[in-house]
Amino acid sequence: MAMGSTAEHPDYGLPEGYTHVYSGKVRDLYTTPDDRLLFVASDRISAFDWVLPTEIPDKGRILTAMSLWWFDRLDDIVPNHVISARVPAAVERRAIICSRLDMFPIECVARGYLAGSALVEYRKSLSICGLNIPPGFKEGQQLPKILFTPATKAAQGAHDENITFDETLAIIGQDEAQSLRRLTLLIYERAEQISADRGLILADTKLEFGARPDGTIVLADEVLTPDSSRFWPADKWEPGHPQPSFDKQFVRDWLTSPESGWDRESGEAPPPLPDEVVEKTRAKYIDAYELLTGKRFV
Repeated sequence: MAMGSTAEHPDYGLPEGYTHVYSGKVRDLYTTPDDRLLFVASDRISAFDWVLPTEIPDKGRILTAMSLWWFDRLDDIVPNHVISARVPAAVERRAIICSRLDMFPIECVARGYLAGSALVEYRKSLSICGLNIPPGFKEGQQLPKILFTPATKAAQGAHDENITFDETLAIIGQDEAQSLRRLTLLIYERAEQISADRGLILADTKLEFGARPDGTIVLADEVLTPDSSRFWPADKWEPGHPQPSFDKQFVRDWLTSPESGWDRESGEAPPPLPDEVVEKTRAKYIDAYELLTGKRFV
C-alpha cells in the first residue's frame, strides 16, 4: 500500500451498506448504514512515512482496546468520539462506531521528556516549537515543564512539521488553540500519573481533536497507544541515550540497521520485516497493553 493511500484498502468482508471513504497509514474509515463512521484499526505498521509490507498480527485489536481503556479514563476531561464498540463481526475488537466531527488540522503533542523530533530540534536551536530550552539537556531527560508542541498534519507521504503556538493561532484561531493546548496538557498530566502508577514513563503523546456542530471539542482518533506515544519502563530510564520502549522503535531500529539492507535516503520502499522482528514488536504492543490496563490480552 502506498503511503497513506486511499486508493487501496483491505477487504474486511463488511456487510452491505458500509462504504469505504478513507484509508490512512494504519486506519480505514467507512460510513455506516445509518450515516455514522466505522473506524477500523488494521494490523499495518508504518515507519519513516512508509507503510511497511509486513503486518503485525493483532496490532489493530491491541490499539483499539487500549484506546477504549484510555477514553474511559479521560471522559471527565473531554468527551470522545466513541458511540459504540458493537461493530460487524468482520471487524470485531478492531473497530468502533464513532461520531462525525470537523477535525482540527493540527496534531496536538505533549512532551515531558526530550526525545524524537523534539531532540533533533533542540540540538539544532536549543528550542522546541519556538519554546526555548536551557542548554545541557540530554536525550531522554525530563524537560523543565510539560510542553505543548503542535505540528501540522502533513499531506500523504510527507512529514508532519512542528510549528509554534503563534502559528497554531493563525491556523485555527485563538479560542480553539488555547482550548486544545489546555486539554492536551490536562490529558498528558492524567495519563502520565496513571502510567507512573504502573511503572511506566509517558515521554510524549500525540492527540487529535475535532469539533461537533455545536462547537464542542471532542477527543478523536486513537489515544495513548504505542503508535501515538512513547512509553518507557521507569526502572530502566537513564538519560543520555535512547530508552527501551514499548512502541515501534524496535522496527525503526531494524530498518536502519545494516541487517535490513535498506537505505532510508534511497526513496525505495522498506523491505519486509523478518519473523523475529514481527514477533518481538507484537510482544511489545501486548506488554504495553497488559502493563497499563492490568488485563491479559487474549
